Amino acid sequence: MGKLQRLLAGPWVPAHLGKAPYLWLLSLNFLLWKYFYIRPSLLEAGLLLATVVVFVPMYFASYWLRNRRALPLLLATVALGALWAPHNFGASTFFIFACAMCAALERQRDAYLAIGAVLGTAVLLAAVLGLELSFLLPTLTVGASIGIASVMDAKVRRSSLQLLRKQEEVEHIARIAERERISRDLHDLLGHTLSLIAIKAELAGRLLERDTAATAKEIKDIETTARHALAEVRSAVTGYRQTGFAQELAQARAALASAAVTLVAEVQPFAMPATAENVLALALREAVTNILRHAQATRCQVSVRQEGGQIVCHISDDGRAPVDREALAGGNGLRGMRERVAAAGGRLTLRAGEGLALELYLPMGAVA
Repeated sequence: MGKLQRLLAGPWVPAHLGKAPYLWLLSLNFLLWKYFYIRPSLLEAGLLLATVVVFVPMYFASYWLRNRRALPLLLATVALGALWAPHNFGASTFFIFACAMCAALERQRDAYLAIGAVLGTAVLLAAVLGLELSFLLPTLTVGASIGIASVMDAKVRRSSLQLLRKQEEVEHIARIAERERISRDLHDLLGHTLSLIAIKAELAGRLLERDTAATAKEIKDIETTARHALAEVRSAVTGYRQTGFAQELAQARAALASAAVTLVAEVQPFAMPATAENVLALALREAVTNILRHAQATRCQVSVRQEGGQIVCHISDDGRAPVDREALAGGNGLRGMRERVAAAGGRLTLRAGEGLALELYLPMGAVA
């Protein structure tokens, strides 16, 4: 019962496809056109209902299966069309669905051969049974176009997914390398200094009761060494922070360029607090990830300026993909972004229209 409840709860198609696959099921209405002028028998109505009940789960399953595992569903859909073709010209819809299912074959050559086989079966069926153009014409015109479009769309989605995975791998390797670099730098900066402080503190403890002047000298040396170490650490950390947003912007430009998205950046030069810079860098990374995954954009615009004691960052795209604002707002990425902005004393606004636009407002007084 638990598995059945989870199955019924969905999702029935991969989330990145949105709601469109559910709307495409309305194409089954073609089966009803005949009955606007011919009353169906009770048997025919029952068989029609049974066919829909059998086909719908097959249709949803076709979105999760690939290559050979998808072939039985493809053949079963063609079989349904062949069984109904002599009795209902709306059976052409099954051949159209079958052409779309050919996108599950990841080798393009195999996918196009499968589309040709589906359409060839429809032509042969029409020739043998003497079916009218009302069956064959929509099968050939709509089936071919839908099939080719589905294959091309599947190829683009697979390429985008591979690109995203490679980007995540590069970022993971870069994070590991950065951690190792920071670890080495801090060891080089502090290892010798802290050892020296420990030795001098131990020496000062031994001299405390025997030679007050020598003890004072050692304590003074400890203070000087500690201050020097603190200055070195601050200098190193400042160097990391100064490259934070600039480095993230460069990585974003490279990632978007690999997906044929142009990045236009207008960054006003001014001294940026460390906390604000870190928040902006992470927000830019999350926005670029969303653009690569969902937006189907060709252009991304980033602007950063100082305005009335605040840092204002605007990130927008011209994406054409439909935006599910509620799903996006409830995602971990945007929720984490809101939390970081709020922790820095700022606010974030989201606008969904022709593309997606994020605006971040951070106080200039934010400190690390």
